[in-house]
Amino acid sequence: MQVLNRADGALHYLIDGPDGAPVVIFANSLGTDLRLWDALLPLLPQGLRYLRYDKQGHGLSDLWQADRLQDHADDAIALIRDVAQGPVVFVGLSIGGLIGQRVASQHPELVRALVLSNTAARLGTPDSWQDRIAAIRRDGLPAMADGILQRWFGSDFRATPQVAPWRNMLARTAPEAYVAACHALAGADQTQATAALDLPTAVIAGAADGASPPDLVAATAALIRGASFDVITGAGHLPCVETPAAHAAIIAPFLERHAR
Repeated sequence: MQVLNRADGALHYLIDGPDGAPVVIFANSLGTDLRLWDALLPLLPQGLRYLRYDKQGHGLSDLWQADRLQDHADDAIALIRDVAQGPVVFVGLSIGGLIGQRVASQHPELVRALVLSNTAARLGTPDSWQDRIAAIRRDGLPAMADGILQRWFGSDFRATPQVAPWRNMLARTAPEAYVAACHALAGADQTQATAALDLPTAVIAGAADGASPPDLVAATAALIRGASFDVITGAGHLPCVETPAAHAAIIAPFLERHAR
């Protein structure tokens, strides 16, 4: 197993591809781990190096802080510096997209291009995240899983057996890690910093996304000079799971243009 030892804990990551190749880093959503990208990666260009990791408290990573967006950004910065050892294309989904926006705004020398999928400069409101935190503490994540899955996936996907592992992944997330990430989202507003970004950016929405609706994602795309914006028909919040071929059809050409 590949682990980056941080001052207070260990981050689990996987890196695939030829040594010395340009690196693409992936930051996943709340309640998922690095397996989020399993179906997408085989559809992306060969000859690149793909780095994915478990956020604090998710998958096989430790939890030690992570109640601010900056905590997650610092983890990603450490991976880019210590593992990627140079500038990357940053692919972020949901909170992962917020992490990417923060890293690109603070350290433009580390991010050569940005893919923002199913995310925005601000997701939800402090009150909505506090409501989510209260519900988790009252009822637990397993009791909330079906409602969250309705925002993640369209009805057709939810009717298949393929939804079961994602429900299990969500329900088995450590509640303290999920709550910490909710606190981070409650305080995260990248609007001003994202409006100042100046790098190649692809922004992607899912037409059936109940967590980050297309209009919200489009508003963030409009903040970034020159950003492209695509909506995937039939996709919810996790198009890399539900419609990986359509997701890859947008991301792969972007990587061909900007990763090398």
